[in-house]
Amino acid sequence: MPLIPAPELTRFADAILRGAGVPAPKACIAADCLVAANLRGVDSHGMQLLPFYVEQLLAGEMDGAAEGRVVSESGSCLLFDGENALGQWVAETCCGHAIRIARAQGVGMVVARESNHFGAAAWWAQKMRAAGMIGIVMCNASPIVPPWQGRQGRVGTNPICVALPGPWLLDMATTTVAAGKIFKAYINGQPEIPPGWAFDSDGVPTTDTQKAYKGMLMPLGGYKGSGLAMMVEILCAVLGGGAMSTELGGIRWRGTRVRCSQTFIALDISRFMPVEEFTARMEKLVGLVKSTPPARDYEEVLVAGDPEWRIEAERLAKGIPIADGNWEALVRAAEKVGVAAPALP
Repeated sequence: MPLIPAPELTRFADAILRGAGVPAPKACIAADCLVAANLRGVDSHGMQLLPFYVEQLLAGEMDGAAEGRVVSESGSCLLFDGENALGQWVAETCCGHAIRIARAQGVGMVVARESNHFGAAAWWAQKMRAAGMIGIVMCNASPIVPPWQGRQGRVGTNPICVALPGPWLLDMATTTVAAGKIFKAYINGQPEIPPGWAFDSDGVPTTDTQKAYKGMLMPLGGYKGSGLAMMVEILCAVLGGGAMSTELGGIRWRGTRVRCSQTFIALDISRFMPVEEFTARMEKLVGLVKSTPPARDYEEVLVAGDPEWRIEAERLAKGIPIADGNWEALVRAAEKVGVAAPALP
């Protein structure tokens, strides 16, 4: 398993995307997003995605050069048509609009339709956090999750992310795990996955990686996860006029577009209190939560964001580990677009 410095990995991602026909500014944004996920230990949303993107681009199922367009803007609300552009470019544009509107209105809500996979939601919510705001990001996704009590996929992993000034960052799928964790196990030849992650294609719980890869993901917390997934579907696809449920494609599926919808909400904290005061209050809240004695078999109490920040510090210092199967897939993707892989350390 190679350990690759983040700057080197970013250059490799950028070169592959440009080789697949993505203009330089858009390739740079997408590369930064993917490597940032690896740095945080969220490998399911990092470089593992790049070979899938290359397949989409080469098949003409995603337009790497598309810009997208504003459909309408009224008060604090904006509707954006991604026009099948690179998901990271759509997200970058929409975050900019959400921040701009929030500064003027206090709240900025942007809904994008006809977009593509945009990497980890945390990257985009943190852009709003960096502007001194609370950032909320949601996305609907390929229908690989059955509704509660169903046995056919109807909704996606439909993630929810909240980032804000202070030591707390929530980024979660509405399934037990992200789909990328199943993909990683499959790509790297891992025969089994933990129980509670997935169903087979008949809706029967399974720990067999092959069956899970061809099957479906489990909703988080049963009917509660199904409810949250529907909420995301409504706030993204229904509200934005985009593709819903089985109308979506997927990054693994050839012959169709992804057509996902995304929602970006920026809340201007300064309309309530100075950002510094809010940050101090968040630090106090986190301190109160972490002051509880840890339960048996645990050394400490963690809050959302803690594990990822720790992994990020370690990987910035030591490099990013890329599993062998993922590295082989990246090298093959690079070869398809005429890009040489960097020499491994």
